Amino acid sequence: MTKKVVLACSECNSRNYSTTKSTSNHERLETKKFCKVCNEHTMHRETK
Repeated sequence: MTKKVVLACSECNSRNYSTTKSTSNHERLETKKFCKVCNEHTMHRETK
């Protein structure tokens, strides 16, 4: 089973991406993605 999560930029805190993740995984998702506001690749973390 999966649930929808939102990813926010760790630099400017803008919420740019949404994705799905498994409900069995309880740690926060972290990926390096492109932020349109910062205009560079930054770490994006799952928000609450």
